[in-house]
This record gives sequence, structure tokens and C-alpha cells, in this order.
Amino acid sequence: MASTQIDIPQDILDSARLSPDQLKQELAISLYVQRRLSIGKARELAGMSLWRFRQLLASRELPAHYDEADLFEDLDNLSNWDRSAS
Repeated sequence: MASTQIDIPQDILDSARLSPDQLKQELAISLYVQRRLSIGKARELAGMSLWRFRQLLASRELPAHYDEADLFEDLDNLSNWDRSAS
């Protein structure tokens, strides 16, 4: 998978009191809340398991968006998991 790097000056991170990993989590949350990323892609950006990302959303009292696309993504993941377990 290709990736893109963004240079964030250290003084910006220091001012925001964020580590690079925390900044990625904040970006993931923001894009998820704006419905620009699915929960699966947001948790991937945040570098967290789905369970941990959902816990993070809940700790901030942010509702989980779950629509038809999320259902199909979950079903696809379940199908892939089922095949790998065989």
C-alpha cells in the first residue's frame, strides 16, 4: 500500500501537546465524524483495532456511524476471516 508523508513542524506538535500518533488519532476521529472516512479506514489511520477505536469514540461521547456500507465491510471482513481460519 502506498503512503504519503506530511511534515508537521515539531513546534506545532508541541503547541498542540500531541505526539505524531496522537495527531493521527485526532485526524482519524475528525474525518470519521465528518463522514469522510468509514470506521474501518479511520481506525486504520489511527493505528488502532476496531474495538479500541470504538472505545475512543465512546470515551468522547461521539456516536458510531454504522450504515449499509459498514455492514458490507464487516461481512466482507468476516468472510475473509472465516476463510483464513479454515
